[in-house]
Amino acid sequence: MQLPQLEDLPDVSGRSVLVRADLNVPLATKDDGTTVIADDFRIRAALPTLQWLSERGAKVTVGSHLGRPKGRPDPRYSMEPVRQRLAELLPGVVVMENLRFDPGEEGNDPAFVDRLVEGQDIYVDDAFGAAHRAHGSIVGPPARLPSAAGRLLAREVEVLSSLFEQPERPFVAVVGGAKVSDKLNVMRSLLAQADALAIGGGMCFTFLAAQGHEIGDSLLEPDQIETCRELLSSSRSILLPTDVVAMAKGGTIGPDGKGEVAVYGQDVPAGWMGLDIGEQTGLSFSAAIDNAKTVFWNGPMGVFEDPRFASGTRAIAEAVASSPAFTVVGGGDSAAALAAMGMDDKVGHLSTGGGASLEFIEKGDLPGLAALRQGPS
Repeated sequence: MQLPQLEDLPDVSGRSVLVRADLNVPLATKDDGTTVIADDFRIRAALPTLQWLSERGAKVTVGSHLGRPKGRPDPRYSMEPVRQRLAELLPGVVVMENLRFDPGEEGNDPAFVDRLVEGQDIYVDDAFGAAHRAHGSIVGPPARLPSAAGRLLAREVEVLSSLFEQPERPFVAVVGGAKVSDKLNVMRSLLAQADALAIGGGMCFTFLAAQGHEIGDSLLEPDQIETCRELLSSSRSILLPTDVVAMAKGGTIGPDGKGEVAVYGQDVPAGWMGLDIGEQTGLSFSAAIDNAKTVFWNGPMGVFEDPRFASGTRAIAEAVASSPAFTVVGGGDSAAALAAMGMDDKVGHLSTGGGASLEFIEKGDLPGLAALRQGPS
């Protein structure tokens, strides 16, 4: 996919440049009530574009959303912590207040876009994590100003496109998460290209049910059973768990969760809920990763926030981190798991956009990318 690059812009020296970044960082509240940034990965990921512009004399203004303030000012989602951190990393860059404080952002109101681009000469979109949203700051400015993709957005598109153009084979995809319905079209796209698809997380139980296995009280989407049968009948290899870690009815889930835990095969008895892939499954999925030349991973293998159900996700994280293949991790919970396990710097590409990554894989395009290609009207 051809997108306008920073080098395609007119001379930025002395020009006002609006950069739409994705600085939607996780926040934490200290004991004294102050809000701090829990992880500045997205801020650091925006630096190459901001530095490129600043070094060439541009007057840079950054806009971003933070959290879900629902179209009105909310001090919990103020950009101030982000502003302070970015000032430490790259002084001189202006950070606007949270774009979603204005209902015109999510509503793509032309009047909001007018205010956003007022006084700006050039627009750069570096917010891949928001590129699947047809919001004012994403699709509005490219129709009015000379525009380009920032370094981060361009790299995301390049990497994800490579998975479907000429990936080195074998290409193995690992998908987890709760529901088949959430990732159905993504799995269809992956099955059309990957040599093997390994499925874990809560969604695996609907696939196991489609094969006739008992799943106890595990997560099930009855309306997706026929769809799972259809996918299982495809010519591509689909790997499902051969053992699962389950918790007895009445237990609790969480960092301090309680309750009886046991390992079962592909059949889970009544009164038990499968919450992670088992050790043997982790080994078989890891073996597929070890033999791959290209790996894509999105979604945890279990409820990894609870240490009792984190082993499956850790096994996949370790396999991906140690693989000599070209490895791509599709953001979201997978990225969070890698970071929690200290392995986020050991993969080929760690996407900053969970939902955007999946939608790009599903559709091959995003509203923000289409807006950049179309250019000023």
